[in-house]
Amino acid sequence: MTTTGEHSGTATTGRLGLGSASALYIAAVLGTGILALPGLAADAAGPASIVAVFAVLLLSIPLAGTFAALAARFPDAGGVATFVRLALGPTAARMSGYWFFFGVSFGAPVVAILGGEYIVAALGMSRAFVPIAGLTFLVVPLVVNLVGLRLTGRIQLVLTALLLVVVVGVVAVSVPAIEPARFTPFLPHGWAGVGLAISLFVWAFAGWEAVTHIAGEFRNPRRVIPIATAIAVVVVGVSYLALQVVTVGVRTETRAGSNVPLIDLVAVSAPGVGPVVVAIIAAVVAVGVLNAYIPAFSNLAASLARDGHLPRWFATGAEPGAVPRRALALWAVIALCYFSIAVVTGLTLEPFILIHTSSMVAVYALGMVAAVRLLQRFTVGWWMAIISVVLVAGLLVLAGSHLVIPAALAVGAVIVTIVKRRIARA
Repeated sequence: MTTTGEHSGTATTGRLGLGSASALYIAAVLGTGILALPGLAADAAGPASIVAVFAVLLLSIPLAGTFAALAARFPDAGGVATFVRLALGPTAARMSGYWFFFGVSFGAPVVAILGGEYIVAALGMSRAFVPIAGLTFLVVPLVVNLVGLRLTGRIQLVLTALLLVVVVGVVAVSVPAIEPARFTPFLPHGWAGVGLAISLFVWAFAGWEAVTHIAGEFRNPRRVIPIATAIAVVVVGVSYLALQVVTVGVRTETRAGSNVPLIDLVAVSAPGVGPVVVAIIAAVVAVGVLNAYIPAFSNLAASLARDGHLPRWFATGAEPGAVPRRALALWAVIALCYFSIAVVTGLTLEPFILIHTSSMVAVYALGMVAAVRLLQRFTVGWWMAIISVVLVAGLLVLAGSHLVIPAALAVGAVIVTIVKRRIARA
């Protein structure tokens, strides 16, 4: 079915065209996963980690297509929270909004710290300097976004180009060092290892929903968003498959568990200059990913405030074309708090990654149910939503106990609903 609130999708007042839209999608999805996940997945599943990459890539196609269909028809700063509100009501929208804003934001310190790890490793410095470098990566894109989205879109084109340069470069220098013997045994840890690798790669392929929060900034979103999504799916899929193949084919047991697996990879074929170049580009990647996500978080916060899910003082700037500086300041405080916790707990990133991915899966679950109700039946987008509901259910099973944080945020959303209703009746 369709809804009376559906946008026409033909507006051309936005400032971002196909190039900027594609760049934002690629940066949001490809992102920092290239810095850590190929190595982590190889540790978990061995050569079969290539199967895990392919499985998550297949999963991402209907997910990406569904979000593209939703964003093209309902371009709003609220993104998934808006879709859920239209289909399932305000309490469900509040849940999805809280999951994304408070839960998915746990990924921000991971991105910043990964960038810091690469710079510190390349410079041969003590790991004690990682928090300082990581804080820099977090602060710089915050300042950039205060300038406004027009500057962000232009910068993102450059950052995404550099991101692709590092992928092509690492693969090119690593292919000659591939040894076929490293692809056997293919399943050293069984299918359980593949399942773990799939869970890890949720981080790698998450991000299709992030750009929905700035869909209103695109020129002719109904045309631009699907094309940009298709471009991003192809680029991201080929990039991760290529990186996983060379990671398995080149990596040795002595490099397992490294904090900087890409540096180890290029050090085999391009010692000296290779690791330095990778570290520099890793810094660019960290800034680029945060540069893509920060507008999504700030726009979401402003829209949540506009709809009464957060204090209304933060709603300023929720309209398309505006910079939600108050909401941006709120997210900055939250992100810096999460970053401080990461530093205090010894830069152990696994808990943050698990909270991030479980929250993302929860957002996907509600988003896909909403899509089934919002999109016109039997269209391509509707069928992709149906498929995605089934696939996301499998991801929820894999998430298991890591859904505790999303469950707590859901309870918080219900409590807010109860309080608001009592206030309204008073």
